[in-house]
Amino acid sequence: MIQQIGQVMLYVKNPEEVMKFWTEKAGFVLIAEHSNEMMHSYEVAPTVDAETSFVLHDKAIIAKMSPELTLGTPSIMFYTANIESLYADYQQKGITVGELVEMPFGKVFNFADDEGNYFAVTEKK
Repeated sequence: MIQQIGQVMLYVKNPEEVMKFWTEKAGFVLIAEHSNEMMHSYEVAPTVDAETSFVLHDKAIIAKMSPELTLGTPSIMFYTANIESLYADYQQKGITVGELVEMPFGKVFNFADDEGNYFAVTEKK
């Protein structure tokens, strides 16, 4: 039986720059760097003890190694306890954010990393 989601693979053009976005702008931490003769990737997460992390892979290398994979960005919804504060923080840091809107399940906004990959955030109390 599956117990949790461990890692989400994000395929990006420049893993190092996207890692900097997540750690320097979005408030994540660098968990690990993984290297071998074929590739270099970064693992980032909201906190060091988070149950789920992102592993940032070079999209071009993965496409060559596994051409059958879908390399698009998955639709990911993050939770936050204070959406207005996070929204203001992301705006202040120059992160591309969409409008903060009220949905039937609560407030939500989208944001993009520096490569234009979009993610969503909603308030969960």
